[in-house]
This record gives sequence, structure tokens and C-alpha cells, in this order.
Amino acid sequence: MSYSNRVLEKVIRRNPGEPEFHQAVKVVLQSLEPVLEEHPEFEGAGLLERLTEPERQIMFRVPWVDDQGRVNVNRGFRVQFNSAIGPYKGGLRFHPSVNLGIIKFLGFEQTFKNSLTGLPIGGGKGGSDFDPRGKSDGEVMRFCQSFMTELYRHIGEDTDVPAGDIGVGAREIGYLYGQYKRIRNTSGGILTGKGPAFGGSLVRTEATGYGLVYFVNEMIKEKGESLQGKTIVVSGSGNVAIYAVEKAQQLGAKVVAMSDSDGYIRDPDGIRLDTVKQIKEVERKRIREYTAVHPDAEYQEGCRGIWSIPCDIALPCATQNELDGESAESLIAHNCFAVGEGANMPSTPEAMEKFLKSRILFAPGKASNAGGVAISALEMSQNSMRLSWTFEELDTRLKHIMGNIYRNVREAAGKYGQENNLIVGANIAGFRKVADAMMAQGIV
Repeated sequence: MSYSNRVLEKVIRRNPGEPEFHQAVKVVLQSLEPVLEEHPEFEGAGLLERLTEPERQIMFRVPWVDDQGRVNVNRGFRVQFNSAIGPYKGGLRFHPSVNLGIIKFLGFEQTFKNSLTGLPIGGGKGGSDFDPRGKSDGEVMRFCQSFMTELYRHIGEDTDVPAGDIGVGAREIGYLYGQYKRIRNTSGGILTGKGPAFGGSLVRTEATGYGLVYFVNEMIKEKGESLQGKTIVVSGSGNVAIYAVEKAQQLGAKVVAMSDSDGYIRDPDGIRLDTVKQIKEVERKRIREYTAVHPDAEYQEGCRGIWSIPCDIALPCATQNELDGESAESLIAHNCFAVGEGANMPSTPEAMEKFLKSRILFAPGKASNAGGVAISALEMSQNSMRLSWTFEELDTRLKHIMGNIYRNVREAAGKYGQENNLIVGANIAGFRKVADAMMAQGIV
């Protein structure tokens, strides 16, 4: 049995009931076989064993009081996965589905994603099973304050710098930062995704969505294609989805569908993004409200049906494992030629296999959705220097970073005879930098 398979068996045995974590580890380790054959010293140093075990896992109780005066208790998590190339960096997710296994999968993926940016940041992730949907601002504030009252002990500008993720936007980051500042009596770059008025970076809201489209544009450009005139389906309607739609439309594409966890909308005339922003960012309502403003559009219950809509390019931007084998077959049957992951691991292994077998251009999330953390790292730099860069300057930097990620991933894939497999390329390119740093630092 190969070194990677032995480690995978051990990971599954030691981490029962964590299928997302098992899945993420399996995809990465299977990609690394040719690298491990070239470097037998990695096995001697127990590199994979150390790489798949978080450096630190923190779980804590989060009590808070709702508007009716009832006491509620949620669980909080922070997994500091790997700091070989820099301080832990990764978002906080507030969603009922959050558990330790989900956070470990996200932290593991984040390690390689952050490595791909070329910036000195390690991998981490955190969050809670708290659901901000339907909560008042006061309830969200009290929860965030309670959450930070424990989290502050474990983070720092040179140790661990959290950001936002699903359920954690500008409102939540503001409350979290306010509580940290109150407890520590200090201001600084302890969180990213802050408001521009108190140290936040421009382009941070747009970064993941814009970066996804920049990556996909580089990928299809090599095949003689462009986004101009292409029909695109985007799942989700949070930050990533909204700004992927915005950039795609700016580059001449027609986006015809978006979704949330309840269902999806289809607008054959093209999604009117101003309406979506009003519904999701201002009113915090469900995507079904779109049809009340645009009656020519249709709404369907159930979000998975979105992949039955004919399109040239699919951008899954909602959540993990949202696009399965059956959905992949539907996209292939409708002549979809490219898929770009905006969410973390939104395609199942079966779906990825079908895309590769059908020679669909496929951009894996750890490469294509790295724009958010790239701008987060640039926010850290701006905070350290006590200055702010312009929107245009940051957007240019983001486009450059995403172009470099694509070229590095493609080069890594080609080096090992997998020219069209960017999954392998992303895993290898991300791994090599982390592995080299870990080997140089000894057994720690």
C-alpha cells in the first residue's frame, strides 16, 4: 500500500463521522502520488501525517440572549490547521451545518489555497452552528460579542487572522471587531473583511467572485474562448455569487440563474443584479422575492434543479457538495464546456470525475476561489502599513494574482503529465510550498 493510502486510512480511522474532511484529504493525497515518489524523504519526515493533523483545534460554548430574553447556547470552533508559511488565515462560518468535521475540511483546503496565492499566510478556519438568518441585529450583535469573548484568546495579527465566510458579512465582522477592540484595548489588523472606515480593504466584498471570473477567463482564453456572449448559471446569492455575476456581466456574459438554499430563479433576459443586491444585501430576504419585481422570471423550489438549465459555463458558488454526479451529467448533456468553483468543494468526487472524463474545463475551488483570501492578505498588509490602496490598484493586484495562480496550477499539472487536470495541478502546486516550509522547519 502506498504512503498516501496508508495515511488516508489513518485519517479516516482517527476522525470518524467527518465525511467532508475525509473527502478533502482523499482528493489531495491521491493527487500527490507522483510528488511523493520523487521525494521519499517526505515519508521519513512523517510529512503527510503532520499535514493532515491540525496544529490546534479549539471548541467552545457560546451563550447569548435573544430578543425574548431566552438564553441560547451554540458551539464555536477555530481550527488552526497549518502555519508553516505564515499566520493562520481563514474565514468564520455561521451556519446550522457547521461542525468540527466541516471546519477541519475547510481549514485543510485553506492551507493549500493560501499557499497558491503566493502570499505568506497559513491555513485555518472557524465558525459556529449559529444561524444569523431571521435574527435581529441585536441578536446577531450579542452572539458575535459572546463568540469573540472566547475567540480573542486564540488569535492575533501574527498568529491567526480570521475573516468572513457563509453567514459572516460586514455586519458580523463589525460586531466581532468591536468586541475584540473592547476586550484588548487595541486596534489593528486582527480581522479582515472590516468596513473601509475602520481598516477594511476595498475590493474585499467583490474579491472571491471577481477572482473566480478572472481565473475562469484565463482558463477558457487558452482554449480560444472568451466570456463575451456566453450563457452562465451561478448557484448561490451571497457575496461570492453576486460579485461573480457582476464581473461576468461586465465581461459580456449573460447570467440566467441564481439560487439560495430554498430554490432558484431563472431569468431568460439575464439576471438584474441590482434587484438581487436589494433583496439579499439590503432586505436580507429569500431569492424568490425576485419574481415579484420581475414577473417574467420563474422561481423553482429546490436549489439542485439549477444545474438542469442549459448554459455554456457553470459557477457553483453556494456550498460544499452541491453539484453531484447527476447534476454533472445534466450540464454535460446541455453542452456546458467549463465549470468554475466559487464555493469550497462544491462538486462531489463523482461530478469532478465526470467533468474530467468529458474534457470539461474544470477550475477547482482551492485555486479559483482564492481571490477572497488574497485580498484579505492584502488587507493585512495595508493594516500593517497604516495605509489604503485604491479600488483600481487592488483590482489590478487581484487580477494579477489570479492569473499567476492559473499559470502555476497549469504548469504543475503539465509537469506530471496531467495537462488538463487542474485539480491535480492545484493540489501539487499548493502542497509543494507548504511541504518545503515544513521540511525546512524540522519536526514541529
